[in-house]
Amino acid sequence: MLAPKARWTIGNADEGLVQTLESELQVDPLVARLLVLRDIRTVADAEQFMHGGVDYFLDPYLLDDMLPAVERIRTAIKNNELIRVYGDYDADGVSSTSLMAHLLQGMGARFDTYIPHRIREGYGLNRAAMDQAKDQGVDLLITVDTGISAVQEIAYCQELGLDVIVTDHHEPPEVLPQALAVINPKKPGCPYPYKHLAGVGVAFKLAHALLGRLPEELLEFAALGTVADLMPLTGENRLIVKMGLQRMQDSAYAGFRALIGVSGIDNKEVTASHIGFSLAPRINASGRLEAADIAVKLLTTTDEQEAEHIAYELDMLNKERQLIVEDMVKEAFVLAEEQQAKGLDKVIVVAKEQWNVGVVGIVASKIVEKFYRPTLVLSIDPQTGIAKGSARSIAGFDLHKALTACEEWLDHYGGHQAAAGMSLNKRHLDAFTQKLNHLAAEVLTEQDYIPLLKVDAVCSLPDVPIASIEQLEKLAPFGMGNPAPKFMFTDLQLGEIRTMGKEKQHLKLALSQAKEEVSCSVEAVGFGKGSLASLIAPAAKVDVLGELSINEWNGVRKPQIVMQDLRITHMQLFDWRGAGQLSAKLSALESNLASVNGRNTFTPAIVLFDEADAAGFTSTAFQLGDAVPYWIVQDTEQLRPGNDAAKRLSFDHMQDIILYTIPRRVASLQSVLHQARGMMRCYPVFTELGPDSGSTLPSRDMFKMLYGTLQKEGSLNVQDVRLMSSFSKRSGLSPAMIQFILSVFEELDFVERQGTFVKLQASPAKKDLTASRLYQHRLHRQEVESIIMYSSAKELEQWMAEQIKKENHLLEEII
Repeated sequence: MLAPKARWTIGNADEGLVQTLESELQVDPLVARLLVLRDIRTVADAEQFMHGGVDYFLDPYLLDDMLPAVERIRTAIKNNELIRVYGDYDADGVSSTSLMAHLLQGMGARFDTYIPHRIREGYGLNRAAMDQAKDQGVDLLITVDTGISAVQEIAYCQELGLDVIVTDHHEPPEVLPQALAVINPKKPGCPYPYKHLAGVGVAFKLAHALLGRLPEELLEFAALGTVADLMPLTGENRLIVKMGLQRMQDSAYAGFRALIGVSGIDNKEVTASHIGFSLAPRINASGRLEAADIAVKLLTTTDEQEAEHIAYELDMLNKERQLIVEDMVKEAFVLAEEQQAKGLDKVIVVAKEQWNVGVVGIVASKIVEKFYRPTLVLSIDPQTGIAKGSARSIAGFDLHKALTACEEWLDHYGGHQAAAGMSLNKRHLDAFTQKLNHLAAEVLTEQDYIPLLKVDAVCSLPDVPIASIEQLEKLAPFGMGNPAPKFMFTDLQLGEIRTMGKEKQHLKLALSQAKEEVSCSVEAVGFGKGSLASLIAPAAKVDVLGELSINEWNGVRKPQIVMQDLRITHMQLFDWRGAGQLSAKLSALESNLASVNGRNTFTPAIVLFDEADAAGFTSTAFQLGDAVPYWIVQDTEQLRPGNDAAKRLSFDHMQDIILYTIPRRVASLQSVLHQARGMMRCYPVFTELGPDSGSTLPSRDMFKMLYGTLQKEGSLNVQDVRLMSSFSKRSGLSPAMIQFILSVFEELDFVERQGTFVKLQASPAKKDLTASRLYQHRLHRQEVESIIMYSSAKELEQWMAEQIKKENHLLEEII
């Protein structure tokens, strides 16, 4: 078995509606199903989803306060007043600021832009910046992607005589700022029907109203900020991104061309994923490590050389940012584990002095990815004691609501359900952490802490030829709110298992499946899943959940699955019989289990099938000491812990079990399999350690002959090589056979050892040979060997599976 990392849920589609859309739209059945699963109920809605354009944009004047904002800006332009665009330092803020700059320049306005420094000024409006604006002759301040919570700062602007127009998309506070106009679709009472615009989306609607037409030339900026800020790609956002991407393929802006070039993207194939994983991180790097003004300069310059120079600089900053994040993530993981060890395991809050405040959001996302817990990462200023940070959440936990419940400790906070920012004094961190964990315990269940992956359709490989995969592009662009379709494939045959990447961190599987005499094969790639390779047996049947794509190489196009998760639902057998370097194998297994499951995973369990194996085991090449738990099969067939590590664990919970020595009886192996209720993976070694190695059972005449020799000679020096060799030739018994017979005699108290000599007891009690455990083991040896030594890996796995199945049936009958 191999457990998936997430819960898989399969979407249910109205089959009648699927058939209707398939027929009316003339699309692939898979596309029709996906449309229904995206809650598209009519042919008209489906047409808009797939082919919608300019005519489907909403009236910008539906946004509350749009009219007074437009009138004030037009007045400022007419009177040649100085307008300042005040933005945020993330990609949404940079995109919004750049969009407004192009808009105002095109309208002939006198304007400039301002973005606060993340570290020196922090998020949002601040008094020093307002004083500076007044001193520099600014008449009108337009905020973009910020301002909705700046109640005091905007009141201060009024004292200074500055008019302010707020455009924002963040959650409004209970008390709104008293600005000349506040444009936010989430504002209470705002009739605008689509509530999920990014900050740049709101700025785009302001441009729409000011120009009296849809500003298609500004769509690239709106697309960049919408994807970067993880807004749902539904409704107007979908239109913005789809049309923006089309224009980005042959951008009219030097900055976009340079940014696409330095990111290594073919500008004819720019996708939403390229924005999210290549363009946006480089834009964000400026605000995280330096000042975001440089990114605004990139997106507003008309000079090709300047654009290329800035794009290169941003690329270098992004690489520096990646190194900083890598170091911080390592430290944050340790702190997160320490917090969980204290019992605060619902919400992770980690803080440290002088962490780079510009990347705390990225680090929070990495922690969520690993631990799947709502996470806050804060950097503490050692001078002021103020901790500033970012938070990322999971489904079911509203960060903004939680922070509101903790506002007694917070100096500032803002954001939405999935992401937020905050600052507070470090002396409140413990109480703050306790409160957040308490809030999470009230609303989240244990199931909520397991990631959820939604499957759009269960398919077989022959169901998805290249033509069907190509039609999936009708549903693009993919992102938040419109995720790339995910498919589940079950019972796939494995052809090859290998790892890729410099550190072998990626997994590649060759998979095949037959359906109605049609056989198909496909490659599946799992990024970051390389550690799973050693936990997948070559004979395993695999279930895969992933996205479909087309891999093109040297003109050959093949289907490919990008794996999101995988599972194996049956017990797996890894054949270690006759393999060398067992110590290295065990070490690698432990390392991979830790990598896949974290520090708290169960370690492998080792089984020895006889008490006599223990002495030989502790002196083997494993050199384990007391680190790895091992159990010993007793005469009753029950297991007893062999060391302290085993005493701390329960055998029936162990997932990885190494059958190290040879069972003396088939019943012993069956008993272990029955007791291994939690076993997912089995590693048979079946090495010889005990004194009864060998398989041939001596006849009773052989026992009589050796007994008669001892009676005649009186004793036998078993260490005399020449004597033993001579006796072996005369008797026809091998040295190993002689030693075995003597061990049986010794067990039955027929003989005693005195130094190197073996001699008969004076008056031994009469006992049958079958009373000897060694004799019994050898008696059953051939049956054992036929199962464990002379079988193929597949045959052995099938035999073990049958034993486990029998036990399960027996338990069901008892229950």
